[in-house]
Amino acid sequence: MKHTLKITLILLTIFLLAQFMGIATLYKYIDPLKSTETGETTFKELPFGERPPIDEETSYLPILLAILIGTGLLLLLIKFKLIWIWKGWFLIAIFIALLVSFTAFMKPELAFLLALIFAFWKIFKPNIWIQNLTEIFIYGGLAAIFVPMLNLFSVSILLILISIYDAYAVWKSKHMITLAKSQAKAKVFAGLLIPYQLGKMNLKEKKAEKPKIKKSKTSSLTKSASKTATKTKIIQKSVRTAILGGGDIAFPLIFAGVILKEIGLWQSLIIPFFALAGLAVLFWKAEEKKFYPAMPFISAGCFIGLGVVWLISLL
Repeated sequence: MKHTLKITLILLTIFLLAQFMGIATLYKYIDPLKSTETGETTFKELPFGERPPIDEETSYLPILLAILIGTGLLLLLIKFKLIWIWKGWFLIAIFIALLVSFTAFMKPELAFLLALIFAFWKIFKPNIWIQNLTEIFIYGGLAAIFVPMLNLFSVSILLILISIYDAYAVWKSKHMITLAKSQAKAKVFAGLLIPYQLGKMNLKEKKAEKPKIKKSKTSSLTKSASKTATKTKIIQKSVRTAILGGGDIAFPLIFAGVILKEIGLWQSLIIPFFALAGLAVLFWKAEEKKFYPAMPFISAGCFIGLGVVWLISLL
């Protein structure tokens, strides 16, 4: 088992909560009047304007291309240690996702203010609680942006390609491991972070304190010992942390969102449980302190869930 039972249950619970919050956010963006008029699910405009016009049948291509380009740029920023550009980029992305998510439930002005506060808080004053709290809302905003561009065919292809890419990036090229470690080190991680000692971990690094040495005039040996002790560094014990990447939350939610769009609400609510089951199987089979691609397991769960939805509809 990859993590302890307690940590595994916390990860799975937050994962499921993010899925249902995302579906609720997406549902709030549905325009009931236009949907009734057109006979198809129609979504309201985003707070910052219209979505780009993309053919639903091939929309997985520009989305996948954007992911690959974004990953490449991120690796370059890591290589040249341009952390400030990375943080600025991450700040904008978080703000936009939270703005879209919050606007579904409150006035745009209040949503703007809260999104701005939480985005800056997450980047410049990070801690475990704000990290995971914002993750619950971020992916609903992303779903509201991308789901209207996709149909069931394109989102299925996207899930398959992302699963293949995830497996390659973790097991073959290993650049996904580099990204995860670099994100955690830079304190701009996209995903869930659950420390094994809850409440005892802060994302902000603490400076090592110098030991206090009492002055003594007794002998040169004491002075020498004092100098040696002053140079000694305090090594802080790191806290083991369980992580789950943001893409592992976003893509099953987008898949469930397309089910909501094309089939129905209760059908979309089935998908998160099967995605959860796929993730749970991974946690159960995985070994400690090893990296695994989660998307192949989660995608398998999503497709099994879709099969169950179709089976129920035939009964």
